[in-house]
Amino acid sequence: MKVTLIAHTPDPEKTVAAAAKLCYSPASIDTVMEGLTPEKTAGFLEMLGEIGHESPIEHASFTFGIEGVSRSLLAQITRHRIASYSVQSQRYVREDHFEYVLPPQIGEDPEAKEVFLEAMAAAEASYQKITGILKAKNVEKLLAQGKDEKTAARQAEKIAIEDARFVLPNACDTKMIVTMNARSLQNFFRHRCCNRAQWEIRELAEEMLRLCREAAPHLFARSGPPCLCGPCPEGKMSCGRMAEMRQRYAPGQTRED
Repeated sequence: MKVTLIAHTPDPEKTVAAAAKLCYSPASIDTVMEGLTPEKTAGFLEMLGEIGHESPIEHASFTFGIEGVSRSLLAQITRHRIASYSVQSQRYVREDHFEYVLPPQIGEDPEAKEVFLEAMAAAEASYQKITGILKAKNVEKLLAQGKDEKTAARQAEKIAIEDARFVLPNACDTKMIVTMNARSLQNFFRHRCCNRAQWEIRELAEEMLRLCREAAPHLFARSGPPCLCGPCPEGKMSCGRMAEMRQRYAPGQTRED
């Protein structure tokens, strides 16, 4: 997995502080940015966290480049709907010798790993075979319609891989660009940094949080699983490791491995 913070709102913490200042003072638009020293900016952000006023933080957005993650993760992350996603398409990009994500539990077991690798090889072979069969038939149809050979071959492959991709596994890796505002990121971190989240998306959330804290440390100081700043909401499904999680996600402690 590789996660890159591609771009974010310039001076995101000051932008959020200005929005908060406008809510709670008689400042005008012309003067709202004035006097926002680093100390006062941090104070506004701390106040927002304490009182739970989240709408001002929507004015800061962050864009991530994500690669080396599975299509299974893609299905999970797109459930966070207040975000923008651009994903490498399997309709337009042929998956020759596709990369895949090996789950740690499978990788640690030689027998399970052998079966998994066999399944990946079989999926690739099936994908290539189906693509070849469909492409050949589509070329014939397109040539009969008057297409030249080069155009027919290009269009035939595109039509073929649209359906051949159905044999590709959830483990198949993908690339995406994701943009979320800070409030949506807070929600994402609450759900996906939880110890009960699936391992791959939790790893992604931890790395995104680390990058966010580098760019806006005060804005994301309280970010992480719900138990970081309050009781665990999972009830009897709790992992029972609240003290450990609070230490792990305290500012400056988010792991980098």
